[in-house]
Amino acid sequence: MGRIMIINGSPRAPKSNSKRYAEIFAENCNKEVVYRNITRNSHIGLCDEIKHFNDLLFVFPLYADALPVAMLNFLKSLETNPPEHKPTISILINCGFLEHEQNEVAVSMMRLFCKRNGYAVGSVLMLGSGEAILKTPFRYIANRSIKKLARSIESGKYKTIKATMPLTKKLFVMAADIYWKRFGKKFGTSKNEMQTMKIEGC
Repeated sequence: MGRIMIINGSPRAPKSNSKRYAEIFAENCNKEVVYRNITRNSHIGLCDEIKHFNDLLFVFPLYADALPVAMLNFLKSLETNPPEHKPTISILINCGFLEHEQNEVAVSMMRLFCKRNGYAVGSVLMLGSGEAILKTPFRYIANRSIKKLARSIESGKYKTIKATMPLTKKLFVMAADIYWKRFGKKFGTSKNEMQTMKIEGC
């Protein structure tokens, strides 16, 4: 019962930043960590498996200021198929915005789920600039924050942690603009083409 279960709620879990965050957590945790992805067919199995853990860590990105649909669908299944033993639920959420507080609505949604379904809330890590931070010199900030998260969960001394890149909004926008232009160029797409509101035809 001393193990920690990580559930990745990212829609692109196998290739997601959330997966990398989960790996960093596991590398810095002194307890056994079991990692799982949410898939369309994994809901019931995960709901049953959860009962074997004292701590459950959800790792996911912010989607449209809320939870990803995959997460929402799984929480519906968890609500109707509660485990015999309910673990403490912790949260690691990241967003592409510079401001970590952009994650607060999604965290409130998770807190409400826990309150309504009888789960204790553990630690929370809200990461800003999550989509980019691991590819910058500021990745040490994410690593350090995830280490703090691991320590808090394994010790049972739960806390809320907030982190982002130490940049002004202007510098962040400039860096993002450079990144996306280079990314588009790699695939033969111009900045104007990326900015269009037109959807590619089938």
